[in-house]
Amino acid sequence: MSERVSTMDVRARIGDMLNRVALRHDEFVIERKGKPLAALVSIERLEQMRRFAKHHAMAFMARQQDGAGNQLSEEQAMDVALGAQRTVRRQLRAPKSRPSRTKK
Repeated sequence: MSERVSTMDVRARIGDMLNRVALRHDEFVIERKGKPLAALVSIERLEQMRRFAKHHAMAFMARQQDGAGNQLSEEQAMDVALGAQRTVRRQLRAPKSRPSRTKK
């Protein structure tokens, strides 16, 4: 389970947090004003997430092919996975529509 910390906590405790991530594989979700902003995870965990994304991107592309036998190279699969990741990040960053304010 990830521990939630504020950006101010990160500034004050970055050395301790890096040691915990590197040595104990702890994970931290960094929040600003109560909203998740980023995550601090070990390199092993990051690589595991990338392999997972690549595997699922390749499986998705294989299902989409019409049986022509075209296989993606590892580089193409990584490009697809990273493109999907960028798209999701953009969608998460997109400003949400706010309800209009009415004057009283």
